[in-house]
Amino acid sequence: MITAPLCRQFGISRVTGYKIYDRYKDCGLDGLNDRSRRPYRQASQLPFQIERSILRIKREYPSWGAPKIRDKLLRELPMLKPPAVSTVHAVLDRHGLVIRRKRRRYTAQGTPLNAASEPNGLWCADCKGEFQLGNRQYCYPLTISDYQSRYLLACERVTSTKADFAFSVFESVFKEFGLPCAIRTDNGAPSASSHAMFGLSKLSVWWLRLGIRLERIRPGCPQQNGRHERMH
Repeated sequence: MITAPLCRQFGISRVTGYKIYDRYKDCGLDGLNDRSRRPYRQASQLPFQIERSILRIKREYPSWGAPKIRDKLLRELPMLKPPAVSTVHAVLDRHGLVIRRKRRRYTAQGTPLNAASEPNGLWCADCKGEFQLGNRQYCYPLTISDYQSRYLLACERVTSTKADFAFSVFESVFKEFGLPCAIRTDNGAPSASSHAMFGLSKLSVWWLRLGIRLERIRPGCPQQNGRHERMH
């Protein structure tokens, strides 16, 4: 008989003590080993026959992906509940039949640079390095200058380098001074994005739609935008 002092000695309840004792009577010492907590049945587990059919279709059509395999599975077994495309993909991935291709990340190289002989032929723009104000908020001065005249078109404080904050600044400058033929910037935000195709940000796409040519200096070469940097 399992006693309360014995259970307290091992830090278990009497219910647990009788449970262990019953396992010992049924299975001997093997009944005292830890048992798996995995359920006997899983409601969401894919039936073995469907998984085997998915692998068979993949072997017949090696270039097919999960959507096509699922469509063919529906035609062959219309009476069964079809698995989701993600489930079919998981089956293929589990058996090593998915080829992962690494995306080629855009690497900034710079563009050809051209000088301007008249105002509005080329503008230079940049977000000066951040600094903290007295109220502990960071300031990102956005500056725009004309290449030929070296006239400072704008020097505005923005709270972030996101393109949304720069739209209003460029829009007001365009209304006052007109559109330039080209804008020269570096490869940082908000004029460029390293995660987008060809490094285009929302702001640079907007410039292209307005018919403005983009010029970008090479990474690590601020001297290519020297006139603007000297103004800073």
